[in-house]
Amino acid sequence: MTAAACTVFFLPGLGLDDAAIAPVARELDARLRIIAVELPGQGDTADAPDGSVESQVDAALAVIAEQADGGPWMLCAHSMGGKVAAGIAARVRDGDVPVFGLLGVVLLAPSPPTPEPMPDAKRHQMLTWVEDGPIAEADAQTFVDDNVGAPLPAELQAAAVASVRAMSPVAWRRWLEQGSVEDIASSVGTLDLPCTVLAGDQDDALGAAVQPELLSDVYPRARFVSLAGAGHLLSSERPVEVARAITELWDEIVAHSAIVPAEWGLVIASPRTTPRVRSALARRALPDDPRYRPRVLSVEQLDLLRAVADHLVPQPAGGRIDLAARVDADLAAGGGDGWRPVGGLTDDEAYRAGLDDLRVAWPDSTDGQEALIRAVIDGQGVPGGTIDGDDLGRWFEDLRVDVTREWLIHPASLARVGYDGFATGAEDVDFAGYRELGADTRDDWEPSDLGAAPAPTPAQQQEDAA
Repeated sequence: MTAAACTVFFLPGLGLDDAAIAPVARELDARLRIIAVELPGQGDTADAPDGSVESQVDAALAVIAEQADGGPWMLCAHSMGGKVAAGIAARVRDGDVPVFGLLGVVLLAPSPPTPEPMPDAKRHQMLTWVEDGPIAEADAQTFVDDNVGAPLPAELQAAAVASVRAMSPVAWRRWLEQGSVEDIASSVGTLDLPCTVLAGDQDDALGAAVQPELLSDVYPRARFVSLAGAGHLLSSERPVEVARAITELWDEIVAHSAIVPAEWGLVIASPRTTPRVRSALARRALPDDPRYRPRVLSVEQLDLLRAVADHLVPQPAGGRIDLAARVDADLAAGGGDGWRPVGGLTDDEAYRAGLDDLRVAWPDSTDGQEALIRAVIDGQGVPGGTIDGDDLGRWFEDLRVDVTREWLIHPASLARVGYDGFATGAEDVDFAGYRELGADTRDDWEPSDLGAAPAPTPAQQQEDAA
């Protein structure tokens, strides 16, 4: 059986459980595997210790850590699961959980990190349903009927009602009284990763009309899609559209990412890698934004820098790292080594001036471009340029360093060159360094493409047999 290219972890909404993924799973691209992550109190899952969103995030991350294979994964989260997904994405971004590889999110009528905009009368009605215990069938029917744009097929209606009735009254009440009104926006911050938000135009509280206002600041790369005639239960109402959104987002991710091999992802997720390093690698592994707008350079200068970078660091046709955009973003953030000759231009100014000089003489042919780059490296300058050849060459040396650094610090590049030294700094493992130092050998924790693992000792063989 061929391993899936990507795992999709699905977080159901309030009153739902793992049955909610069935309609989507039937429509999903075969390259993707989908796993339901039932939140506390959903289905057969036990209640959380308390009603905080953090407790739900902890529970979901435990399932993801257990099921993740080290390869890339996405979140697909519905309703209350959307708020939990934001907490998960923030924790993965910050590196403080043993998980790596989140590359995008698909949100279905999500609850935002801020308090959910639910009418008080609706909240009160839903709380009365659990005053005497589990939700009655009539109330479950009402909940489902109130949350769809049109009646569901009988099979899906029955499954949704059964899921609502199965939800823990404790978890139901906790969400309405605590989780839905909790504000986690400050801890979530900005989640700069690919995101698609689907919402129905018949959903009053969390529909298409309100989602951009609720989530644009949280997910600056979000694409908002309105589903005409749909209500709130999108995985049952519009499984084809949901599956298509997941697949399209994955295709975009693949086109703008260098994918980290699964074994390397497991090393990054392991206790051998410190949270600080894991966070840095998680951020660097995120797909580049195809709609990136330069912050220091002009559009023309950025395009030329991309062309130059293609010569300096050739990459495969698929899954490229946008090295030029990353250099521009680093310049905007005040990156660079801070060194320059007395009276020299700042890094920003030098890049703009240097690229403008190159653009004057930039040839159309690949051979001509290679020749111009070689001339700049040799200190010859460019025909018609305004910068002295030696000065231009010194700037171009900085450019070469910057472009190469952006490539090399990406975790997929570390895997390609076989460097796993980032996983030798942890303090809470028995031994953080290397035991095997011979050629073509590796420690047992290292990825298998780095050589042969040591043969197990007799004691280890006895332990494995036991």
